[in-house]
Amino acid sequence: MTLAFEVTGAGPDVLLLHSTVCDRRMWDPQVPDLVAAGFRVTRCDFRGFGDSPIPDRPWNDADEIVELLGGRPFAVVGASGGGQLGLEIAARWPERVTALALLCTALPGHPKSPQRLAFAGEEDALVTAGDLDAATELNVRTWVGPAAGPEQREAVRVMQRRVFELQPPDMPEPEQIEVEWELDTIVARTLLLSGAYDLPDFREIAVHLAGVLPDARHVELDWAGHLPSLERPELVNPLLIDFLRAV
Repeated sequence: MTLAFEVTGAGPDVLLLHSTVCDRRMWDPQVPDLVAAGFRVTRCDFRGFGDSPIPDRPWNDADEIVELLGGRPFAVVGASGGGQLGLEIAARWPERVTALALLCTALPGHPKSPQRLAFAGEEDALVTAGDLDAATELNVRTWVGPAAGPEQREAVRVMQRRVFELQPPDMPEPEQIEVEWELDTIVARTLLLSGAYDLPDFREIAVHLAGVLPDARHVELDWAGHLPSLERPELVNPLLIDFLRAV
């Protein structure tokens, strides 16, 4: 079964990895600017998101996604859970990843803050009760920052509702193939963005990664929530393009 994906433009390859609150549509504000800047952009839906249903056999997201790029080198731009996947790809294929831009990235094993635990508990309760509309609204309130407008909130609402449709509460836990990887194999130059209005976990992760990755810079956006590329693309796109061009 093939992942849903799109390739646009010509030039050095850039791979866009979406947040697990969203799907590949979250990058709609970035693709035209990246293409105009001279990049070939690949974006896909992970299994259980957007147009990629969960398969009937075990899979590994990183393995499937890297196949989309063939043998070419590429830069990675990842948001939240997509940032964590970007870290895995950069760690497992260090010779392929030319640059790594992480927006409010997750990190496996990082201790969850009381705020994040409270969110998870409330979401689980709503999903278990079958109130997926309320669970969707909880995600929009939690993850979309104050700089976003109604259009951006509605986009996240639609994408998150699609996640619940593809991964209903009565579905057995999908089986993914876990591959061990370590941060110390990452060699790519890294840009880390965090949002002042996000949960504290993600700033802590950015600060930690900036201290352990070999060539990393952390920028905190004082206006941003968890999804800055959606909230204010006119401010984020120049940061990404300048970083990718420099590499």
